[in-house]
Amino acid sequence: MIVLKFGGTSVANAQNISKTIAIIADKSKAKQLAVVVSAFSGVTDLLILAGKMASAKDKAYKGIVNQIEQKHKEAIDELIPLSEQSEIIDAINHDINHLKTLLDGCFLLGELSNRTADIVAGFGELLSSQIIAVALKQKVSDSAFKDSRELIKTNSNFGKAAVDFTITNTLISDYFSNNSHQVVLLPGFIASSYDGNTTTLGRGGSDYTAAIIAAAVGAEILEIWTDVNGMYTANPKSVKQAQPIETISYQEAMELSHFGAKVLYPPTIQPVLKDSIPIFIKNTFEPEAFGTLITDAPEASTNPIKGITHIDHIALLTLEGSGMVGVAGSSKRLFEVLSNENINVIFITQASSEHSICVGILSNDADKAKAAIDKAFEMEITQGKVYPCIVEKGLCIVALVGENMKNHQGISGKMFSTLGKNNVNIRAIAQGASERNISVVINEKDVKKALNTLHERFFEDNTKQLNLFVMGVGNVGEKFIDQINQQKKFLKENLKINVRVIALSNSRKMVFDEEGLNLKEWKETLNQGETANPKAFIERVKELNLRNSIFVDITANSDIAGIYDQFLSQNIAVVTCNKIACSSEYNHYKNLKNLSRKYNAPFLFETNVGAGLPIIDTLKHLIASGDKVNRINAVLSGSLNFIFNNFSEKYNFHDVVKEAGVQGFTEPDPKIDLSGVDVARKILILIRESGYQMEMEHIENNCFLPDECMKTNNNEDFFASLIKHENHFNQLLKEAQARDSRIKFVASFDNGKAAVGLQFIPKESPFYNLEGKDNIVEFYTDRYVDQPLIIKGAGAGAAVTASGIFADVIRIGNV
Repeated sequence: MIVLKFGGTSVANAQNISKTIAIIADKSKAKQLAVVVSAFSGVTDLLILAGKMASAKDKAYKGIVNQIEQKHKEAIDELIPLSEQSEIIDAINHDINHLKTLLDGCFLLGELSNRTADIVAGFGELLSSQIIAVALKQKVSDSAFKDSRELIKTNSNFGKAAVDFTITNTLISDYFSNNSHQVVLLPGFIASSYDGNTTTLGRGGSDYTAAIIAAAVGAEILEIWTDVNGMYTANPKSVKQAQPIETISYQEAMELSHFGAKVLYPPTIQPVLKDSIPIFIKNTFEPEAFGTLITDAPEASTNPIKGITHIDHIALLTLEGSGMVGVAGSSKRLFEVLSNENINVIFITQASSEHSICVGILSNDADKAKAAIDKAFEMEITQGKVYPCIVEKGLCIVALVGENMKNHQGISGKMFSTLGKNNVNIRAIAQGASERNISVVINEKDVKKALNTLHERFFEDNTKQLNLFVMGVGNVGEKFIDQINQQKKFLKENLKINVRVIALSNSRKMVFDEEGLNLKEWKETLNQGETANPKAFIERVKELNLRNSIFVDITANSDIAGIYDQFLSQNIAVVTCNKIACSSEYNHYKNLKNLSRKYNAPFLFETNVGAGLPIIDTLKHLIASGDKVNRINAVLSGSLNFIFNNFSEKYNFHDVVKEAGVQGFTEPDPKIDLSGVDVARKILILIRESGYQMEMEHIENNCFLPDECMKTNNNEDFFASLIKHENHFNQLLKEAQARDSRIKFVASFDNGKAAVGLQFIPKESPFYNLEGKDNIVEFYTDRYVDQPLIIKGAGAGAAVTASGIFADVIRIGNV
């Protein structure tokens, strides 16, 4: 015999019931079946709500009963021919009238006893099973209905009754040994006490019903049919990359179900474990999918972890004090108190000093538990030997589960380091001697990040998912997005990095998509987004709390540069081409670096100097290896180099500056480049990265622009002033020609002093042949004394700047 159980979603409506019946009919051709069914999806919740409303004198319970009645009669109309409806409608009317009578009584009395609550909650399975039994007979004529209350006997602990297996097994065995029907259909969840009152087996108890029957008849297999393809490596609602587990041991399945894997009711395994009856979890809506096989001999796996699961709404209770040290019975007293209050302890950890003991319970029980504990230890608390019980709410438990974890070193270390890198604070830790489960208590707001981070680490072939929040989609931003879209497949296949752009924002609009924006149509999506709001942008990023989050600033906005600390302090990495933050006050710059270290959030700004050139990265390696920078000479403005390389008698200064803007070599405000401010920022950043403390005002800026040009307030006036002062620029050109030199805007640092300004570069200088928009940097260090370390290449342009930003993102992915 095979025992099948179909859950609420499998019998949610007539369409789903038809699929369920098709599966039963197909399987009944080969084997005799016992089929257990749940209530229609959502009905048990409605019944419990109706009971509460009735006892609270809320007449709305009548509407809920009408809703339940309508739902079941609609199913009858769709599943059963009109000519055969009369008997089942009479049965349903009888049960609905009984339900109404009970609820009317609750309304009049203003109370709902546990006994009545069990009867009310059990109507869902009773109604559904009778309807499905009649519908099944249309397809499988040799089928029958049996009320589980006649077979499963329990004590009178209403709400979660304990089964009397001696009586129950005898009743079930006797019934099925005398049963000649090919299919017997039974309601799940409900049972009866010795005196005949309806009891229930706990929410999810239909699984338990099926397991009890399977064990009693010695079934070949127990099949649990649900709406997912078995047990998953993590909750697929929280972890999109979660995969079904094909085979798993009874012990592993118990751990996963106990810690929140809702596909299986935890007590289900116990009845079948003794006789090693396999459990198969299957999907009603994808019956061809393999599902999960639970057995005592699962297939060997190279991965010691079978799954990651969690329990929400946990509170930690901590009892501590010197009066517990060396005092026998403190733990016993604590657990007795909780047991007397009928409070289930989910998690336990105790310091080896015996100074404190910490337990995890459901948050709803926390206040009751604290009051009871403080009362039990009242004398010790009064004497100052023990502190009042400390309660922490808003927590959850995350657990790694795997039978083979005990044979692999470093699992705990990987778990803790993975969570730590993503700034998930661990409040408590527990690991049993079997090493089948490693559990940690964390803040509830971090649970999704924790699950995804751990799943990525243990199940996704070490593929690291990077979640990008991009602000600024101008020339550079557009190139950056195009490069991500182009390289996405390559990065995933070759570097094991999965890059998703979660948010985009410009000065007008912003858009978020937690699953990642479609980069092929990002412009259209952004145009339809909500109004841009930097404050709301920050809050949304924090609220999403995604693992490996990176804020990418591709603006030149000082306000945006001023919010990096809000990201770094939330363990959100910052990648920026915006030079303002790193060239701001030294204390602010150092604070950002400190926040980066403190919260393990990378702060990368390679493109601040030299666009895509590895200038800062090279400098960091020099310093890290113990070298010391003594002098720097550099041409750091690709835009100015482009301008002076193209400025000639043939092309006047104004036109060349205009062309530089068209090519994307200058900032939106070209005066930033031409004034020398941009170059001063860059040399300041290099000086600071070399280990020196310096402020912007300490850099001598020998500006070559006339005062009138500098005093303009907009680009139109600025360009007009360039035309007006054309002679000034022509004189510079003539002087350079007279000296047989070329004009370069040079930044220098030597002996603690820094300056930027125009220089006439002779032919023998390595700066002389610097073409186009190229940059060049010379580092004179303790190791590079006579011949400097030189870095040279394109230092401006949207594409190279975007590639530099992209490289910083990849650096984070490789950490």
